[in-house]
Amino acid sequence: MTTADPPSLDIVFTALADPTRRTILTMLLEDDMAVTDVADPFDMSLAAISKHLRILAGAGLISQEKRGRVTWCKLEPDALRAASVWMQGFGQFEPVNLDAFERFLAQELADPDPDAHSAS
Repeated sequence: MTTADPPSLDIVFTALADPTRRTILTMLLEDDMAVTDVADPFDMSLAAISKHLRILAGAGLISQEKRGRVTWCKLEPDALRAASVWMQGFGQFEPVNLDAFERFLAQELADPDPDAHSAS
């Protein structure tokens, strides 16, 4: 039996970059959920939620299983292990604050001059 390679860090971090997908992951911390239940709290189409779920599944962060006519989503708790190990390489961190990390990334991506921060 072979085990598939884990998704790359790029795919995992891309999946985590979206606040809707982070909210979905938080929802799935409680229990497995049907796709329609995942979609309920959001003001977007079922197709849009399904796209978010495909991205999360592609990153290995969730799995989906068909039970009768209903597709269920389940959090894959070990999926963040590679990202966690990679981040630990930068030293000891306080508990990860993903909102602060998102703000940092947004600032970095919005800054057209990467040398602006190093000017003294």
